[in-house]
Amino acid sequence: MRLVIQRVKHASCTIDGVVHSKIEKGFCVFVGFTHDDTKELVSKMVRKLSKLRVFEDEEGKMNRSLEDVNGSILSISQFTLYASCKKGNRPGFTDAARPEIAIPLYDFFNEEIANTGIPVQTGVFGADMKIDLLNDGPITIIYDSKEMF
Repeated sequence: MRLVIQRVKHASCTIDGVVHSKIEKGFCVFVGFTHDDTKELVSKMVRKLSKLRVFEDEEGKMNRSLEDVNGSILSISQFTLYASCKKGNRPGFTDAARPEIAIPLYDFFNEEIANTGIPVQTGVFGADMKIDLLNDGPITIIYDSKEMF
């Protein structure tokens, strides 16, 4: 499982010209799954994400979490996080989980975030989404479960 986490001032997801979801201060999280990901792993990743301290405290240090700043998450499924560019110039996606694995995990990921009390908005799995965001910092953090657990 991979997460690309961007601290944002605001973010939105537009589908077919209509704003589907939007947040103010928080994280825009692009999430990708691979074949052997499990609900247990998703829960671990959500726990790490929910505690990530990248918001400034009163001393200007990145020491506050989403909960501390009343932030939200815009969660966007993105199979391209598992692109392989080892051969040629066109990426391959064989490491990305098939929809029958990824969709239930993506739904569970969003449920687990909601269970932490952090407000979560989502995209639509497999849709042609246009993501608009204002990266704050810029701060972008990558979580790769293979490197974390």
